[in-house]
Amino acid sequence: MRILFCNYEYPPLGGGGGVINALLAEELSARHEVTILTSQGLGLPAESIENGVRVVRAPVFFRSQLAAANVPSMLAYLPMGIAAGKRLIRANQFDVINTHFVLPTGPVGDALADFGNLPNVLSVHGGDLYDPSKWMSPHKHFILRKWVNRLLQKADRIVAQSRNTVDNVHTYYDPSLTVERIPLGIKRPAVDAATRADYGFTDNQTLLVTVGRLVARKAMDQLITMLKDLGKQDAHLLIIGSGPQEQTLRQKASDLGLSGRVHFMGQTDERDKFRLLQISDIFVSTSQHEGFGLVFLEAMAAGLPVICYGYGGQTDFLIDGVTGHVVPLNDLTLFTDSCRNLISNREANQRMRTENITRVEELYIDNCARQYEQLFEEVISKKSAS
Repeated sequence: MRILFCNYEYPPLGGGGGVINALLAEELSARHEVTILTSQGLGLPAESIENGVRVVRAPVFFRSQLAAANVPSMLAYLPMGIAAGKRLIRANQFDVINTHFVLPTGPVGDALADFGNLPNVLSVHGGDLYDPSKWMSPHKHFILRKWVNRLLQKADRIVAQSRNTVDNVHTYYDPSLTVERIPLGIKRPAVDAATRADYGFTDNQTLLVTVGRLVARKAMDQLITMLKDLGKQDAHLLIIGSGPQEQTLRQKASDLGLSGRVHFMGQTDERDKFRLLQISDIFVSTSQHEGFGLVFLEAMAAGLPVICYGYGGQTDFLIDGVTGHVVPLNDLTLFTDSCRNLISNREANQRMRTENITRVEELYIDNCARQYEQLFEEVISKKSAS
């Protein structure tokens, strides 16, 4: 197949939605011709071949950070992406378009599907439908809801990665829509042994780790409060990621007297990220909502118990008392108690580590890619027949 992916973010831009698109594209490129149409910015090349995938970047304006887009840059992607996509379609014979994020990418994929008479598979990631931390979340605005509804209804197929995202399609948009569910996956991490001494930590410290963009939806200020309330002077928090809230979080850690125990590791490469996960004791997340939560899979692959809130797609594969602890949203007291208990109960901690390594085997990218591959073949066949 000749596959055109449309996604306004693609590594190194953006977060989990771009990462999963890259993993999916790279997995499929072993058997198919794969092109990505995404955003250009921050000195990135207009076109390149990356791990077997052709990456075409449409120029956008005003983007200032790798981790987070802003409204002007997202709006710019619409006309620039459509123009670049039409040039690609004129020069290539694509079989299918896979559009990631109903907003802001949806209008681009929809326009290109019409232009090239191509089937369009629309993958929704969760935050593009429902993000309680953003005033611009489409579910809060009548016009945006109508726009999203139109794009969902026009797509040849809709794919969600979790039951939570399927529910949000039906709750906030159109309950009559058929939505496929294909769980996401991660690349099997390469084993690369690390020691705590490599990163300046000692064996008698308790290391809590989190991964994510430093944005409001991740609510990482709660993790800093939790560390203070934990009452364990040997407990440290490792924050892997970058974003617009970093200075605010640093200030909070300083105000609480935790500057020496909250460690901002920055935007690391995959090798360093998994090394840091491997030397840690517990993965913690106070994210307010995740459409799926790739970071939880990465933690499981590193053999970490996971403590998080029970609101989002992660509830498809995380089970309270089995994979870690799943806590009611924003119950920080119970979250802190759960963390304290896992620190003291080494037997439970080890049992959950073993369980997570076993469970994550079904959630690697090759399984996800096979399901997408079958879906693409179905929509191509249906379009040809019509």
